[in-house]
Amino acid sequence: MTTLAYLIPVALFLGGLGLGAFLWALRSGQYDDPDGAAVRILADEE
Repeated sequence: MTTLAYLIPVALFLGGLGLGAFLWALRSGQYDDPDGAAVRILADEE
């Protein structure tokens, strides 16, 4: 039972850390152009 007292806060902290990293990636524009590279590799640049 004492193990749960340690694991639950650690799990909540890691979940919050992951959520914070996801929100940071959204704000910094990581997901703005998901298809750009796939289309760019097929286009001819003459």
